[in-house]
Amino acid sequence: MKSKITILSLLMILMACDETNKSRVATLPYYNEAKFTPHWISPNDDKLDTFHRIAPFKLSNQDGAIITEKTFEGKIYVVDFFFTICPGICPKMTSNMMLLQDEFIADESVLLLSHSVTPESDSVSVLRQYAKNKGILSKTWHLVTGSQEEIYKLGRQEYFVEEDLGLNKADDEFLHTENFVLIDQKRHIRGIYNGLKINSVHQLIEDIKTLKKEE
Repeated sequence: MKSKITILSLLMILMACDETNKSRVATLPYYNEAKFTPHWISPNDDKLDTFHRIAPFKLSNQDGAIITEKTFEGKIYVVDFFFTICPGICPKMTSNMMLLQDEFIADESVLLLSHSVTPESDSVSVLRQYAKNKGILSKTWHLVTGSQEEIYKLGRQEYFVEEDLGLNKADDEFLHTENFVLIDQKRHIRGIYNGLKINSVHQLIEDIKTLKKEE
């Protein structure tokens, strides 16, 4: 009798663990401003034709390849902002982004995009060495550099990575954030996550799986 109770208890624990790993919702909301107020819109709604979409961009990755919005056409991708000599939050963010690389390593529909916020020092060669040291795979994860003006504009006005804090900053004021942003196949923002918290990253993984079902 005791053995049966033990087995039943274990099954209940496993079921509870499985439930926590599922996405919170059947479909993800859309976001269009820095306060990240969710908009619950059907993926087929005509409203999305004029809803916020990530603007075109042109940057260079760790291999010296030109990366634009077309690189991510029809793809789900996760965005963050970092710099290679960051002694604070960046190493942890990179480790957690690596979890995403490992999870979707065989899935060509999911990509990662990390922007250097110190592009004047993070050249292509520096990014290439950083990628090599960290085990970053070019086929899945793009580390990009370019003009500071474009990168900061993307961070603050397109991805809203600093949330409402970014609204009060000068254009050239240092951009530093722990946030990961989830972008769908049509360049819409579908989620924001704390890249320092492992539970948040696990939720991001499940939300990506939810987003894939919209295909």
